[in-house]
Amino acid sequence: MKQFKANWEITKNWQLIYPLLGVLLSLGFGFIIALRMGQAYFLEHELILLFTAVLTVIFTYLIIKVCLYCFKKLKNKWQVDARWELIAIFIVFAITGSTAGRVSSPIMQALGLGSDAISGWLYWPLRIILIFPLYQVLLIIIGWIFGQYKFFYAFEKKMLSRMGLGFLFKK
Repeated sequence: MKQFKANWEITKNWQLIYPLLGVLLSLGFGFIIALRMGQAYFLEHELILLFTAVLTVIFTYLIIKVCLYCFKKLKNKWQVDARWELIAIFIVFAITGSTAGRVSSPIMQALGLGSDAISGWLYWPLRIILIFPLYQVLLIIIGWIFGQYKFFYAFEKKMLSRMGLGFLFKK
């Protein structure tokens, strides 16, 4: 355990929640992918459970490997204090993207702009336009919940400034 804590630069026990959450979310995402593939190829087959279990392990392993590779590349670029913060940052990005996508559909329905009410050519651009500001706000809120407000505020400021919206922030 000491080696694990040293590797992830964990100084307090509460910080162990981030690696645990990272593995659990990777496992959940791997399971969802495996389940969807199993349903697509083996609708009524007796081996679907075995197929799903094996694919879950494979996809979870691949997700973790990709994340570890990204951690290595982004540690110096993002200037974080400890490696465990990278896990928290990735979790925030994952939750924010999923939440913005999920919340935008009911908002579109409430505005009377559901996918069944208007053409797909109009629906998807409008939904993307709605997702963008929603994502920005959620990123700051969820980043704050995960203790990464400082990072995400600077990230938002830099991103919006590059898009020509730097006037939104005081200098």
